[in-house]
Amino acid sequence: MNYADLMKRAISLAGIHKYTAKPNPVVGAILVKDDLIISEGAHEQYGMEHAEVNAINNAKKYIGKTFQSFEELTLLCTLEPCNHSGKTGPCSDAIIKSGIKKVIIGCKDPNPKVAGTGIIKLIDNDIEVELGLHEELIKEQNKFFFFKHENNRPYITVKIASSSDGKSHNLDGSSTWITCKESREDVQIVRAMHDSILTGGNTLVDDNPRMNARVKFAVNQPKKILLTSKKDLDYKNNFFINSDVIVIKENNIKKIIKSLNKSDICSILVEAGPQLVNSFLLSGLVDELIIYESPNLLGPEGVNWFKEDNAVEKLGFKLESSYKIESDSKKIYKNVKR
Repeated sequence: MNYADLMKRAISLAGIHKYTAKPNPVVGAILVKDDLIISEGAHEQYGMEHAEVNAINNAKKYIGKTFQSFEELTLLCTLEPCNHSGKTGPCSDAIIKSGIKKVIIGCKDPNPKVAGTGIIKLIDNDIEVELGLHEELIKEQNKFFFFKHENNRPYITVKIASSSDGKSHNLDGSSTWITCKESREDVQIVRAMHDSILTGGNTLVDDNPRMNARVKFAVNQPKKILLTSKKDLDYKNNFFINSDVIVIKENNIKKIIKSLNKSDICSILVEAGPQLVNSFLLSGLVDELIIYESPNLLGPEGVNWFKEDNAVEKLGFKLESSYKIESDSKKIYKNVKR
């Protein structure tokens, strides 16, 4: 039995549900007997059963057909089985109760509520455990989740749309699309990937944005975070409609992020104007910067994103990738100062 190939299959199975499992990690599980796959399972929806339980439940219909007892089976799961009660019960208990005697785990769970305790419980109940198979693939697949628990804060991405001369919008406040339709559609996918979207009060008033993920697939919509000192908020604004909104009146970026550390938010997408974007960049907390750049100019009547040339590089960001979206370019920078 090639367990390495099976773990890759479990990783692929997990990835199908990346937009609906969040802010939980995606997890895949496979039950095998010798060279035969008996069943598969994934964590498909936040708040619903986890991958291991789904694989066990899916296997029950084959008892007496392809196998007689769960003791004959080996369970492969991409992430360490949870060992605590949340929206569902502990997966470690479900595995023990089933009678499974061997578990192969791709990667240890970084969540302090688990962090090896699931493995210990399985071993204490006479289950053979093997750990460490395609760990880096699993960590990359769940990069926001791992980052949150390894750094005790959410992963922060800043997204901006810029003209070719580095402008954000017109000085007179008149509305104009900077980037092409295809770039704006790509932004929807970026939104869908994140657990939350953050903006400021000025953007709320000036643009009346929806800031949701308008995609053609199932997604857990990002929570919304509004930073504002304004007292007379209009809750009929597009931003609030059918949305889970956290309003924060603090203006210290580090305190704001610290206040979110104990939440289930693993990633934040900042979409705001130059003032708030630069505050985040100067805080040193931004991990990734995405710039959608149009070939068009806004000219002297446009508002600059940055006060000086090469500001992005001077702030410690290095270009990781760049590619064309129709007439625009999408550039992804990573913070390399850490």
